[in-house]
Amino acid sequence: MRIRSETREDVPAIAAVTKAAFLHAPHTDHTEQFIVAALRAAGTLSISLVAEEGGVIVGHVAVSPVTISDGSPDWYGLGPISVVPQRQGEGIGTALMHAALDALRERGAAGCVVLGEPAYYGRFGFKATPELVLPGVPAEYFQAVAFGGAATPCGRVAYHAGFDAQD
Repeated sequence: MRIRSETREDVPAIAAVTKAAFLHAPHTDHTEQFIVAALRAAGTLSISLVAEEGGVIVGHVAVSPVTISDGSPDWYGLGPISVVPQRQGEGIGTALMHAALDALRERGAAGCVVLGEPAYYGRFGFKATPELVLPGVPAEYFQAVAFGGAATPCGRVAYHAGFDAQD
């Protein structure tokens, strides 16, 4: 398996992988593929990595900038992250997570936030921080990791408007 940046030719496969990955997932409104497309169209898909095996895309991770009400710069949101259902549990998501976080560190990001299962994302250093809030979300599911000794911000987080995409 190889992790690499997306190409224009990968776009249809990324949409298909994302749609399939979330088809039977709980806590979704099944718009993840539209979110990725909207972020790409807006030029705010900062990191878009695919997991490829034998010329087939089997996973994808998206990273985009977020804003924090305290003005903290250089923070990003990870997600959606997708792996085709028949390959879930094989470490593809883990490889994508490590690659995305490494790419953020390389670009000098201050940190990253994620909305998701604490037990899964905790393995990558994410933790819920009461001072960092995503409105309307249970605090334990909104987590952050700071890089290079950066302080975790204090405030409300807002994702790009692409996260409201419905089609």
